[in-house]
Amino acid sequence: MAPYRLALDTGGTFTDVVAFDEARGLVHTTKTPSTPNDPSLGFMAGIHKIARQAAFSLDQVSSVSHGTTVATNALLSEEGSFPGLGLIVTRGFKHILEIARQSVPQGYGNSYFWVKPERIVPVHLVHEVTERLDFRGNVLSPLDLDEAEAAAVWFRDRGIDCIGVCFLHAYAHAEHEQRMRHVLARVHPTASVSISSEVLPEYREYERAVTTLVDAFVKPRVAGYVAQIESRLHVDMASASPFYIMKSNGGVVSAHEVASRPITTLLSGPAAGALGAALLAKMAGFERVLTLDGGGTSTDVAVVDGGAPHLTTEARVGRFPVKVPMIDVVTVGAGGGSIARRAADGRLKVGPASAGADPGPMCYARGGQAPTVTDATLVLGLIPAHLLGGEIPLDTSLADEGIGTLADSIGLDSARTAAGILELSAWSQANAVRQVTVRRGLDVRDYVLVAFGGSGPLQAGKLVDILGLRAALVPPDPGNVSAFGLLTVDIKNDYVTTTVQRNDALAFERLNATYLRLEDQACQALAAEGFANHDMQLERSADMRYFGQAWEVRVEVPSGPIDRAAADVAVDRFHTAHQRTYGYSYRDRREQPIEWVNLRVMGTGLIRRPVIQPRTRQLAGSIERARTGARPAYFDSGYQQTPIYDRRRLQPGDCLGGPAIVEEFGSTTVVFPQQTLRVDTYGNLLLERTR
Repeated sequence: MAPYRLALDTGGTFTDVVAFDEARGLVHTTKTPSTPNDPSLGFMAGIHKIARQAAFSLDQVSSVSHGTTVATNALLSEEGSFPGLGLIVTRGFKHILEIARQSVPQGYGNSYFWVKPERIVPVHLVHEVTERLDFRGNVLSPLDLDEAEAAAVWFRDRGIDCIGVCFLHAYAHAEHEQRMRHVLARVHPTASVSISSEVLPEYREYERAVTTLVDAFVKPRVAGYVAQIESRLHVDMASASPFYIMKSNGGVVSAHEVASRPITTLLSGPAAGALGAALLAKMAGFERVLTLDGGGTSTDVAVVDGGAPHLTTEARVGRFPVKVPMIDVVTVGAGGGSIARRAADGRLKVGPASAGADPGPMCYARGGQAPTVTDATLVLGLIPAHLLGGEIPLDTSLADEGIGTLADSIGLDSARTAAGILELSAWSQANAVRQVTVRRGLDVRDYVLVAFGGSGPLQAGKLVDILGLRAALVPPDPGNVSAFGLLTVDIKNDYVTTTVQRNDALAFERLNATYLRLEDQACQALAAEGFANHDMQLERSADMRYFGQAWEVRVEVPSGPIDRAAADVAVDRFHTAHQRTYGYSYRDRREQPIEWVNLRVMGTGLIRRPVIQPRTRQLAGSIERARTGARPAYFDSGYQQTPIYDRRRLQPGDCLGGPAIVEEFGSTTVVFPQQTLRVDTYGNLLLERTR
């Protein structure tokens, strides 16, 4: 029996499903409504649906990959309150979260003040234990086991079940934190414990403490979710197929591993979308693209250069710094379910609140009481009166009612109100694009936009005009690109340690020993996942800075033994990267010292990717073969009769001018006036302004 690899991405409104037939190289796609109260129900419904459509049995499934937002939602949904979360620190460092990092969110001047982020744990839930290490890991004061046990009892008696441990300089020597964890396991066995020397073995105590606390808080939630899905998979499938979870760094990890370090799954779904879009764009000949994943709840934007998305360790989720490697994604609350309302000052406001999948937009007829972006697009005639090829009928009268009530409250007619909703949503997405480009010194006009997700292609043409983009590309099955991306990623694990050394006085023996230790950890983890040596790939990097700087730039480090020549190669790359990032470097100032700060290794287990084949024209005749009719649709000049096309019948080389609407199972692409649409050899739709 031919094996099938499955990939599922659970979003706020829909669960996207892709099946890859490894024997024939065929890709099958579908979507099913998400089930927010129990996401595993929508997950399994998607598996059974794709199995029926592609005509395979579940015992033919060789692996299942999953993109999830459980960790992110757990962190963002608490609105500043994190019940049951506590912190254990070195004696004398109780106020590490209070010291924090200062920032000026609105600028400088007499009317602005330095502010600090709110604490993730209140000070009365921080417990001190006597122990002390120096920055090289030498023991200055041993761990006081009596105090460690007293701390465990204190948390147990108060019902604090999620505990982070962050001792000073634990990145250099993990023994004290490990012993603290053993005490907690013995005294408070039901607690979820995370230690900083495993979650983030880097210096900077505040970021390490917050990242460890986030990991501890989401751990029981992610573990419970993964266990729930695994139990359903085992019940429904005859064989125990490997189950992988998407990580934020662009790789996947087995489900039994992710439960031990769940923080690596933050922004799991958006990472998969960026990778899938990057691969599809590269096949089409574009290596510098902006990926825009428009879903039901939010829009995720990332930058791709050289065919690969940018990575960062300086990300934030909500208001918290999370220093784990992840694809650099900016998320805004602009999606199909974003709620439109009259603000207190009388203005029209859209998002970030969302109707989600339940109850959903008003036109879903499931009890939604507020108009959304989807309701506006339906009122304007830009989408048909159904979703998913007719599986989800839409009630136009309810959408009209909701938009009409809102229009009356702000003094506009329904059409202008609906158009305003879409305009505000598009500008919100455009601002997200500017955050990842203009604010980082990139010219947005140098990029092509890859628009996908259920709602991404609707506004792609509008964004081309707003941002002055070269073009927008809408891949086949745009609603399933995130799930498709899960089939394109390898297993990846990151390992890091802090060892601050000046480049002009490098201890090469220590440097090489550290890299070999990190590489050994990576190889052991990949071997445990079943990878042979020839399927493993190790990449070294280092965080470097000019002496006196507070922050670092990451650069690739040559493989093999590091000597002065190899170090000089890394330093040259650092100068280049610093110039590219900050606009200057000290390449010609030999007297300017350079520091190596963090040493990193990424271990990759290589998997087989689906191969995208060029398409040939299968249907003869003009583009009229794909036309299914026309309907009134609203553009800047008002409603006009607009031709509708079935994407399945469009062929490579076809070209049409706007205004026009192209419909398919999971999404709708709008070609605005003064724009053209062209179908390339891979079936992508390329939107360009008419010149």
